[in-house]
Amino acid sequence: MIFKSLTTRVIVILISLLSVGIGTFTYLNFNRERSQLIAGARENTVLLLNTIERSIFKSMSIGDTQDVQTMLQMVGHSHSKLVGVRIYHPQGIILKSSRPAEVGTAVPAGDYQLFLTNRKEGIVATVSGDEVFSVSRPIYNQEICHRCHGRKQRIIGVLNINYSLAETNRRIAEATRLFVVSTGAIILFCAAAISFVIVRFVRQPLNSIIGNMALVEQGDLSVRMIPRSKDEIGRLITSFDSMVDKLDRAKQELERYHFQQMERADRLASMGEMAAGIAHEIKNPLAGIAAAMTIIHEDYSDDDPRKEIIAEVIAQVNRLDKTVNDLLFFGKPTPPEPAYADINDILRKTLLFALQHKGGKNIDKRLDLVEGLPAIFVDPKQVQQVFLNLILNAIQAMQAEGGTLTVASSLATADGATWVRATITDTGSGIPEPIIGKIFTPFFTTKAQGTGLGLAICHKLITQHGGRIAVTSEGGKGTMFTIDLPVPTNGVRSEE
Repeated sequence: MIFKSLTTRVIVILISLLSVGIGTFTYLNFNRERSQLIAGARENTVLLLNTIERSIFKSMSIGDTQDVQTMLQMVGHSHSKLVGVRIYHPQGIILKSSRPAEVGTAVPAGDYQLFLTNRKEGIVATVSGDEVFSVSRPIYNQEICHRCHGRKQRIIGVLNINYSLAETNRRIAEATRLFVVSTGAIILFCAAAISFVIVRFVRQPLNSIIGNMALVEQGDLSVRMIPRSKDEIGRLITSFDSMVDKLDRAKQELERYHFQQMERADRLASMGEMAAGIAHEIKNPLAGIAAAMTIIHEDYSDDDPRKEIIAEVIAQVNRLDKTVNDLLFFGKPTPPEPAYADINDILRKTLLFALQHKGGKNIDKRLDLVEGLPAIFVDPKQVQQVFLNLILNAIQAMQAEGGTLTVASSLATADGATWVRATITDTGSGIPEPIIGKIFTPFFTTKAQGTGLGLAICHKLITQHGGRIAVTSEGGKGTMFTIDLPVPTNGVRSEE
């Protein structure tokens, strides 16, 4: 649970990186110190070797081997750090030594291995387990040595010195303890400082912001904070206050808008009831007028000018009758009578009926239907009414300059559900951006003789079928209406 906190993760990561950095630096310094101590031991060993070599050269050149043995013993006892000084045969047998007891015995394996591998120096372990710095130098068969050793052998012996590394290792151990303690102390101090800074200047302000955000989430928009600095946290607090201010203003505006919408809904409901009442009152007289005008129209001959006037009266009466029907439907819509239907059949029949419209003669019609779509459970008449209204609107939008009407169907997946989709597209002048969001509003219209109920009724019909209707439009390039109707969960397929 503790590592779910951001500040805790930051502190742990920073301390880890700091520990790695300080540890690496300490390790490099320790290796450097150790190398210097070993280099000092090497210099002392080589210096002693050179001194001993010069001292015994004269005695060896005159064949005084006893003097060489005495000299090695004297040097071995005079220097406390010399573990052993010896001369051994290339075959590995000790000839002379500062410790007489080992004369005639085999050279220690570590020292002899240096000679065999042609190395002059190295760190080896003694029989007791202590480390020594071993330096070996071959004694070559020079001209002066020929009378005793002959000329056959190139190397007549090996001078070997073992320099104790006990003091060096002790100093390395002390340096190790010093580096470990100092590194630990530095890491602890830096960890405490980092933790204090992050908790004081990051975690506490963030916790305060989180607490205030919880209050805002509960609906308290009076919460405000005072930034104590101008850093990132201070700017975050300032942004938080600005966000709460905007939320408070948006809430007030939303409440005002909601109140206005409620008032508007009440007015629309009243208007709907009034319109339905008026429609009932005028529907029967309109039917009588239409019947009477039709009889009068038939009584006139074709060349009588009054017959044209009567025909115009009948057309206007029919328009009024449609308006009355729209008002009646909007005020009290007819409940749907759903059944399984094929959307492609509905689209074909609707388009065939719409082709009779007088304004669609110079418009190219295209059908782009996907066969085998699942059946939809809808009221075919109401859905056909929606398609017919949209297709007639598209034809009216293009009847002046012509264009292309495209009616398509497809299967769509959105919001975790499957939909049968129908699209009706025209290449007319399009719907201006300022009014595209109002076209489904009741009584909103841009037509001189429109009631503003056509698209509102379409929206209502599709919504009560559980579907969705949307519009996209681009000025000068046309409009596309998209109708999505849900596919029943039993997955019935249309039979073609």
